[in-house]
Amino acid sequence: MTTATGDFSELLLASRFYLRLELQIGGGDETVDAVFLECQRFQRSQKAIAIVEVTSNQWAKAKYGQLVTTQIPGHAATDNLVLKRGLTNSMTLWNWFTKVESGQWKDHEAEGALSIYDQSGSEQARYDFQGAWPMRYNTSGVNAKSTEIAIEALELAVSAFTRAQ
Repeated sequence: MTTATGDFSELLLASRFYLRLELQIGGGDETVDAVFLECQRFQRSQKAIAIVEVTSNQWAKAKYGQLVTTQIPGHAATDNLVLKRGLTNSMTLWNWFTKVESGQWKDHEAEGALSIYDQSGSEQARYDFQGAWPMRYNTSGVNAKSTEIAIEALELAVSAFTRAQ
């Protein structure tokens, strides 16, 4: 892909990202500065709505009644985000989940951004999201023989999602 000046755009690696999550827990703002291993389903989609009209044009042997189908854009939707990180002794994400679970979801909606960096460490793409609240919390299974890091996962419902850069 080339830019207007004819230069090639740099392809960005999926492994060079930072996710900022700003929570309002306990009356104050708190930024979750965690190393997330994975962030899935940053997706926005739009369904097509089919409009079928009967026209006065000739259709087959009939002198009128040709059907014409037009597709128009429908309602846009944002998928839920799934964040995964190594399980720590921090209770921040769990406390957020329990506040929302107790019915205080509107008071604890979060904002955040996913930034993707180039090889030199400069931000090249950023996706902002608003109105996020946790709808699922889980941890990976445990096994006495395992040497893997325990994983904490949080699925967020998101109201708005935009590409800012």
